[in-house]
Amino acid sequence: MSALRTSRPARIGQYAALLAYLVFLAFPFLWLVSTAFKSAPELASLHPTWIPKDPTLANFRQAFDEQPLLRAAGNSLVAAVAAAVIAVAVATPLAYVTARHRGRLASAATGWVVISQAFPFVLVIIPLFLILKNLHLVNSVFGLVLVYVVWSLPFALWMLMGYVRAVPAELEEAAAVDGAGRLRTLVSVTAPLLVPGIVATALFAFVTAWNEFFFALVLLKTPEKQTLPVVLTHFLGAEGVADLGPLAAAAFLATLPSLVVFGFLQRRITGGMLAGAVKS
Repeated sequence: MSALRTSRPARIGQYAALLAYLVFLAFPFLWLVSTAFKSAPELASLHPTWIPKDPTLANFRQAFDEQPLLRAAGNSLVAAVAAAVIAVAVATPLAYVTARHRGRLASAATGWVVISQAFPFVLVIIPLFLILKNLHLVNSVFGLVLVYVVWSLPFALWMLMGYVRAVPAELEEAAAVDGAGRLRTLVSVTAPLLVPGIVATALFAFVTAWNEFFFALVLLKTPEKQTLPVVLTHFLGAEGVADLGPLAAAAFLATLPSLVVFGFLQRRITGGMLAGAVKS
């Protein structure tokens, strides 16, 4: 029994590695926040500091004055929410059928998921653009939503398949023995246990669509329809010189919705997992 326990030095090493990883992840964001509140002289200084000596909101005011950030954020929010909802609605029944009825179809679906994730954006953008052009969906937020759904659907399907397979089939069999129909079993037994997976998949689809840049850059030409990642590039000058202060302020604001959504849904994921453990 003692051999299975992790030794004290091993635990210390694990915590140290975890702390180093957290610092590695947090460093860009903390530096971004620090830059967003620095004044122009501090940004031009050859000796940068972590904490701004004279914090200012001038970068935020300049960012909103120079670019339509609220309109772009609204476009990104519509595209991200719509893509997440549609992707989850389509992937959930497909994942259930594929996970419960294994065979050549399930193997083909799994292979399609793996192969589709290896396609680079550049490889599909030309045929994708031609298809949307024929459908009159170029320079359309709805067309961009369809692209996001198609692009995130394979990974969403793969994620939900894992969650479906984690739900014991014996629970559905027991419900059937008790007289519950197929639909009643899915709604009352299986669906509550899939809530953590559905929430995690929706979060993935939302964040992917919110941060996506390449498709939005190619498909959206009208400034009024551009998303937030595309508008952020407007803080770059003609020679590629960045207006660092306003860019950092706008980028900081662009990261907040993802953090808020993740913080809000994280409780739902944990609560759903605990509920699933109790019901199982």
